[in-house]
Amino acid sequence: MRLAVTALRAAEGADWSARAGSLEWDCWETAEHLADDYFGYAAQLGPAHPPADTHVPFAGTRQRPDGPVNVVFADREAGPAGLLHVLEATGGLLAAVVRTAPPEKRAFHVFGTSDAAGFAAMGIVETLVHVHDIAEGLGLPFTPPAGLCDRVLARLFPDAPAAPDRWSVLLWCTGRTALPGHPRRTSWRWDGTLRESAGR
Repeated sequence: MRLAVTALRAAEGADWSARAGSLEWDCWETAEHLADDYFGYAAQLGPAHPPADTHVPFAGTRQRPDGPVNVVFADREAGPAGLLHVLEATGGLLAAVVRTAPPEKRAFHVFGTSDAAGFAAMGIVETLVHVHDIAEGLGLPFTPPAGLCDRVLARLFPDAPAAPDRWSVLLWCTGRTALPGHPRRTSWRWDGTLRESAGR
C-alpha cells in the first residue's frame, strides 16, 4: 500500500479522469477499486467466523453504469490527495487485520478460500497491477521490486512461466501483456487456495 501511495503521490496534480491503462475505468475509479479491495479483504478476515461460501454482505454500488461496484468511495472534493488518504487508510486496515488474524483462520474468496497470508498476497497483486494501470494513465514510471513479484507469483500463480523478469510475468498472469511464447491472456484468475507448500 505504501508503495502505491508513494508512486501515485507524484501525480496528485494530474488528470485522474484519464483512462487507467487497458481498463474501462479511469484512474480515479481504479484507485477507488483498489481501496475497495483492501477494505473487502480486511472485511473477509475480520469476523470471528468468516462466511465459508460467500462475501461479507456489504451493499456495493456503481457511480456510473460502467464503473466498478464498490463499497468504498473517496470524496471527489478532497481531490487526489484525499483519494490517496482513502487508499492509505484502507490499506492500513488490511495490513492490521492480516497481522492479527490467527494462522488457522480461513476466509472465502471467489478465487479460492484462503488464509491471512493469501489475502495479503491478493492485496499485493491488486496493488501492483492497479498501480501499473493508473501509472500508465497518468504517465508515471512504475516498476515494483522483482522479489515482491516473485513471492506473490509463487503464492497465487503456481503455474506462472519461469521467465526471469518476474514483473513482466505478473503482468502476463493478470492479462496485461504478452510474453515470448505466451500470448496476452484474455481472461485470468489467481488460485488463492491454501496449499501445503504455501504455508505461513
